[in-house]
Amino acid sequence: MKVAIKLSGHILFPSLEIQPNLKPYADVIREIKSLGHSPYVVVGGGAPARYYIRLAREQGADESTCDQIGITIANLHAKIFALALGEDACPFVPNNFNELELALSTGKIVVMGGLQPGQSTNAVSCVLAEKTGSKLLINTTNVDGVYTADPKRDPSAKLYESIKIDELKRVLDSQGARAGEYDLADQVAIRIIQRSKITTKIINGKDPKNILRAIMGEKIGTTVLP
Repeated sequence: MKVAIKLSGHILFPSLEIQPNLKPYADVIREIKSLGHSPYVVVGGGAPARYYIRLAREQGADESTCDQIGITIANLHAKIFALALGEDACPFVPNNFNELELALSTGKIVVMGGLQPGQSTNAVSCVLAEKTGSKLLINTTNVDGVYTADPKRDPSAKLYESIKIDELKRVLDSQGARAGEYDLADQVAIRIIQRSKITTKIINGKDPKNILRAIMGEKIGTTVLP
């Protein structure tokens, strides 16, 4: 099975002061491939991206420039994660669709970061899923899935086992849309999931084994129904 996997920058790169531990995630991606699946990976910007975006904004940068800075950091993270995968990874990070075509032709695991301003890396993972014909998109987050409200602020928030894409859009409409504020998805991601009918699972990625559990069909996280 072809599967696109978004690795949250919030999890892999949670702080500028903490050394990221990428090996367990790289090991899981390799295991997924060894089981006969074709994984494609997108890595987020995390705390480093938010730091530099905030710094740029304080100097008067517009949102498009801030987005571009976030893209640069996400691409750097993608390159570092590709290094963690070693020879299993495509040796370069695609920065556009022509480069993506070339990367896919290598037969290696493609690792991507950002593409263009106004798009989150969640949207990039949807583009990658659509381009590769992936039957499943796994979006890792630092919570257990999609809730009726922000579980960090509302302890009574309930986890959705499944949610239709239109309802997810309503839940996300209240979130910020500035650079560095994309969380579960943005409007581009929503549209791609809808038009290509991509089954999406939003899971807690703090345990990398959850990615494998989601692929194996275990009941975990929230399933988004297109």
